[in-house]
Order: sequence, then C-alpha cells, then structure tokens
Amino acid sequence: MTTTKTMAWLGAAALLAVACGSSSNDGGAGTPAPAGTRPSGETPPGPAPTSPPGTTPTPPGAPCTGKGALAGDLDWKLTAGGLERAVHVHVPKGYDRAKPTPVVLNFHGLGSNAGEQIILSGMNDKSEKETFIAVHPEGTGVSQSWNAGACCGTAASSAVDDVGFVGKIIDELASKLCVDSHRVFATGMSNGGFISHRLACELSDRIAAVAPVAGVLGVATCNPTRPMSVFQFHGTLDGLVPYAGNPSMGFPSVLQTLSAWAGRSGCSVTPRETSKKGEVTCVTFDGCKAGAEVNLCTAQGGGHTWPGGLPVPSLGHTTTDIVATDAMWDFFVKHPLP
Repeated sequence: MTTTKTMAWLGAAALLAVACGSSSNDGGAGTPAPAGTRPSGETPPGPAPTSPPGTTPTPPGAPCTGKGALAGDLDWKLTAGGLERAVHVHVPKGYDRAKPTPVVLNFHGLGSNAGEQIILSGMNDKSEKETFIAVHPEGTGVSQSWNAGACCGTAASSAVDDVGFVGKIIDELASKLCVDSHRVFATGMSNGGFISHRLACELSDRIAAVAPVAGVLGVATCNPTRPMSVFQFHGTLDGLVPYAGNPSMGFPSVLQTLSAWAGRSGCSVTPRETSKKGEVTCVTFDGCKAGAEVNLCTAQGGGHTWPGGLPVPSLGHTTTDIVATDAMWDFFVKHPLP
C-alpha cells in the first residue's frame, strides 16, 4: 500500500510548478520586509482576540467533562464555505477524554492527500509516542490543493476559504474531543507549508505555532495578533519551491520569509547558528517578543522533501540528518498559545 500511495504522490507533486504558476496572481506574496522591520501595512502584534462565538475552550490544565470515548482513526465530514470537506483525525491510544490534549494539523501538498501526508511525515506514529491528536484534512479540487495566496491550484484561483475551514476543524475538535486550546499547532508539506504560514498570519489567536516544510509565505498581507513562533525546514536544491524564491510565481525566498517573521515578532535582525549536523544547519532569530521563536533548518542539497521522512527520489534528496517531525514536536511543546 505504501508503494502505491507514494507513486501517486510523486506524479501529483510534479504538477506543483504548473498549478502554482497559474495562480501566482491570486494574493501573491510580494516582497517581505527586510529583517528587523515590519512589512508595510501591518499592525503591531497585540493581545489575542477572544474565542469565536459558540466555542468555550477548556482552560489550560482543567479537566474536560461530557466528552465521548472516541479513539483510533476517525473520518469526519464538515461543511465550510458551502463545500463538504473531509478531515481524518487520529486519536492516540493514550488519549484521556478528561485530559486536555494537544493537536497537530498536518496539511498535504498539491495533488496529494491526507493518507499520503500521513505516510510521508510519520505524524500518526509520532502522535502515538507523544499523545497528541493528529489531524489530516483534505484539500479541494481534482488535484487537491489549499488556498495559500500565491499557491496553489484551483483552491487559490477560486479563492476557497481554507482559513475558515481550519477554524471549523478546530471547533469540531473542541466539541468532540478533550482538546487543549492553547496547544493547537500546524505544519504541512509544500502547498501544506504555504497554508501553515497563512494560518500563522490569519488564525494566530487559535494556532499556537507553525512548522512549514518546503513552503514559504504566499500572501502579501500578514497581520498576526501576537508574536508568532515559526520553525521552517527547507532544502537548498528544492526544484519546486526554490530556496532563493521565484518572483514570477510570487514566492519569496526562504530567508526573506523567515526574516519577515522575525520582524513581525520583534526578533533580532541577524540569525544565530544553533546547530549543525551533516547536511543540516539550523539558525534562530534571538530576542523575539513574548517568548516567541523563529527558527530555520536548512538541508544543504535537500530537495522538495520532508527531512527524515519517506524518501521521494524524483523530488530530490531527503536528508536523514534531522527528522522534521521530531524536531517540530519539540518546538511545539515549548510554544503554547499565551
């Protein structure tokens, strides 16, 4: 089964350059502000707004009551923006319906799907080890995609409200499971990385931290309500989302993306090297406000791949000098919602 899914993902992922190019004017990324400055038109980070009407988050550490005994792999259907959407929820064996539990939202790439993203990242296995709820939503369209501005596919060109969809997912999780509302995190591969960045901009009152893989910021306006913690993973030889950017597609470079996040969160202008192992060098922008953290791990020679994940040879080299799924979980643990 793994081989079949992998081959399907390989063929679909090759469509990224074409599909993103066709939607490069849909909320294009523009040019992020230089490091240490806030992009034009942005407002300073401020207090997080209150939760949406109709939701009552469980206070941190407070036990839940009245939650069902749900377990295992759950397939949910939600209606959002007039569309029926699918979400796959993995509840680990160690889940306690009275104990607030973290959530990791993990978004697939263009032309991929939730099942392939589970295999690529190993996120469900990680959820079993660490006892968090792993959530894998499905995008829209024949070649499934997410509307992350400059990327990608029909989701971007038809302006699907994927941010609103994610809000509905969080509401549904809170209604059915004992969710720690201060520990809802997002990650994703490629187009899934792009949507993770967008969620950090537009859903910063509900998403605690993000860890995009092989995806940059694809929206021109980014106004988080507070300093955001962001951890980026990217290969220098990514042929679909180039490390140096692609202005014709509206893709900023990886360093522009991370420098702009550092500016929004009040971090230092110049990143500091924090670790180096084989092909992978990691840096951090120090001194961020309110305990936020902006990190980047660069895989020298890495392709359009998930570090430490399932190798996809046609998309370039997959480094094993870091396991992105493990590293991002350690990062998430340190950065709950204030």
